[in-house]
Amino acid sequence: MATLAINPRLFENLPVAETHRAAGDFGQMDDAAIMLELSAGNMAGFDFLIQKYRKPIVHFMYRMVHNQAVAEELAQEVFLRVYRSRETYRAEARFSTWLYRIATNLGVNYARDTRHERTASTVYLDEADSETGTTPDVADSTPDVEAKLLRQERLNAIREHVLALPERQRMAVLMHKYEGMDYKQIGDVLKLSESATKSLLFRAYQTLREKLKAFV
Repeated sequence: MATLAINPRLFENLPVAETHRAAGDFGQMDDAAIMLELSAGNMAGFDFLIQKYRKPIVHFMYRMVHNQAVAEELAQEVFLRVYRSRETYRAEARFSTWLYRIATNLGVNYARDTRHERTASTVYLDEADSETGTTPDVADSTPDVEAKLLRQERLNAIREHVLALPERQRMAVLMHKYEGMDYKQIGDVLKLSESATKSLLFRAYQTLREKLKAFV
């Protein structure tokens, strides 16, 4: 998967900020502290956060829209919103939680706006991270035709049923399975309690198991 390329024109009119810390210092700081540096005018903090989170955010958006160009555009908008919120940011929750909440809201809004354009191939739950170079969609060099067809049928079924999940369940599954987020982190993003998040994921996976039992 390609990495995010922030369009420099989007930031070309920003004032040149005084550097309060060297970029190397940020590795010793937590993300909330770096955001507070940014709110104080240190643009090096923003650069550090982009470098740290751009791949995970593009990856997350790609899982939601399965379109590389759209994923990068949405990820760029996520970081623009981070920048625009720098002066009002309050370290009341983990920075990553706040960041994924922005990304989730953008992804959900995009999905709603383009619902009529989507097909069952929009969400690929059973596809491995493309950055690793491995994917279930790529068959062995000498595949068994029947096994290949069964695999494709299973993938199509997974895509269809994940797409059919209620919005919150779909977002929770993506964050849980591909972002490695725990119940508390997912709950913070979706503004749910930890027990409610567990229940949400339980229902989502139960639905998928029921719908996909012919392939188990």
